[in-house]
Amino acid sequence: MSNHSTQFEATHGGLMLARAILLYRSEPIRNVSPYVAPREGTAAFASIHTIRHDKDGRPTIAAGTPLTRAHLRQWTDVLGRTTRPEILPGHVLVAHPEMLAWWVPEAVRAGYFALSNPPAGLQLLSERTVVPVPYPAHLFVATRSGLGVYALPANERPTADTGLLHSPVLNVFVNGQLCWGNIPQPKTPGVASIPDYERALFDSWSTHPNPGQEFTITGKGGLARLWDDLAARKARRFPVKRLKPFRADAGRRAATGAMTFGQLIAGARR
Repeated sequence: MSNHSTQFEATHGGLMLARAILLYRSEPIRNVSPYVAPREGTAAFASIHTIRHDKDGRPTIAAGTPLTRAHLRQWTDVLGRTTRPEILPGHVLVAHPEMLAWWVPEAVRAGYFALSNPPAGLQLLSERTVVPVPYPAHLFVATRSGLGVYALPANERPTADTGLLHSPVLNVFVNGQLCWGNIPQPKTPGVASIPDYERALFDSWSTHPNPGQEFTITGKGGLARLWDDLAARKARRFPVKRLKPFRADAGRRAATGAMTFGQLIAGARR
């Protein structure tokens, strides 16, 4: 067994071990990663302990008390002071250490297409090409685990009640998550990483519609033919009316109602 330990100096501006939080659960750790939250229905308990130091400065965990929300608020406040404040651009909607959400207006952009199995009858996209195409307004939700991408019904800043649409971008899964492939992913969802996230969506090659995208649009022909038609006629606006409302369970028979921006953010924080 490896021994992972960290030592902090108590002088010259260093840190000293002051408290310890112990986490308990009924679930056997040997079957579950100790770094993830217990599964639903698993009993859990947390205690906070003071630290005693002997004459040589070696710490010992003393008796503790149940961890309370007040403890968490106090330490969250202290830890939050180490986070540097940022000036948020006007298009940022949510800024949180674990999540960043922003929107981009509709625009004509360069579309990168290299379809691995293009359907017959395409006018421009049967071969690898870069061609200007119109994109609808989009919502981005970046977390440490990935990037959610959704189309917006109007070219305006969304509110909590704004219903979301499926993104027509081929590199987006039906669940709204971007397929990263070999694209480098930003390590943290910060404002400085917004250009990297947007390049990952708009400046990457689209090779095929991801599984389930037949549930994301109305009309005949599918996404590849839709993009081909937009490119061939040099369209300036994306036909947003063809995009279906985003549902977390798209494609299932018992699909729920369309998700709003507020519901998406609330669910992402659970």
